[in-house]
Amino acid sequence: MARRGSLSDSGSDSGSEDSSLSDSELQEAFSRGALKPGLNVVLEERPKRRNDADGLKQCLSEFKQQLAWVERLDVTSGQVVDPVSQSASNKDAVDPENDFQREMSFYRQAQAAVLEALPKLRKLQVPTRRPDDYFAEMAKSDQQMQKIRQKLKSKQEAMERSEKAKQLRAMRKYGKKVQTEILQRRQKEKKNMLNAVKKYQKGLSDKLDFLDEEQTSSQGNKKGSASQRIKKGPNAKRRYKNQKFGFGGKKKGSKWNTKESFNDVSSFRSKVAHNKGPRKAGKGGKKALNKRPGKRARQKMKSRAR
Repeated sequence: MARRGSLSDSGSDSGSEDSSLSDSELQEAFSRGALKPGLNVVLEERPKRRNDADGLKQCLSEFKQQLAWVERLDVTSGQVVDPVSQSASNKDAVDPENDFQREMSFYRQAQAAVLEALPKLRKLQVPTRRPDDYFAEMAKSDQQMQKIRQKLKSKQEAMERSEKAKQLRAMRKYGKKVQTEILQRRQKEKKNMLNAVKKYQKGLSDKLDFLDEEQTSSQGNKKGSASQRIKKGPNAKRRYKNQKFGFGGKKKGSKWNTKESFNDVSSFRSKVAHNKGPRKAGKGGKKALNKRPGKRARQKMKSRAR
């Protein structure tokens, strides 16, 4: 038993050696109230902050290069005077939460830096404007720009097609509107005329003004259509017929005898009337003798020739 106890004692000694605190020490700390809930972590001492100005200056001197201003082109501007309020813009004047004031302060500061740098550049004879014949290399390739042009062209064509479609739709709507108005007007005129005819038939009205209105409207339409035509003279066919047959007038019974024409015998010729005048072959009187032999005579002549 003693041996076991010695083994347990030796094990506890080794455990106490391995651990930083023994059970007795923990109990004493708990009785004092030094223990707090949670894990007890040993805090290491934080490094102290120090301002090594000499070291910073040494590092600055190592990578600093003594270059001319034209190589650096750095401009440091301080507070910029607001032209509106004529006062220096400080932190209180510019509200960082106000986007407009913040951007305007940046704009004024950049403008002041440019106005300060331009005289220096002109004094050093450094050109600040791009020449007229300056051609810079394109940031994008020609193939990419061609694709962009095609894309823009296709968009423009699509917009033109949509505009044309809109115009056609508007024209169709307007045409339908005009057509419906014309149909409604005709139906109204027809209805009014039928009502007037019914009243006249029933004896309720003795006016025939609707017929005059219809005739005047038809004549007005004809005149309007005729005025639209181009007035030209008669064509060659019409002129020939006018010259041959006259310009109209009475046609039927134009060759009938009248009392005056019956009594007028001044143009009568007795020789011509009774075939006593000189005969003309083939005209008037007996027909001229046919000197050609007959059929039998022609056959006999053919048989004799054989």
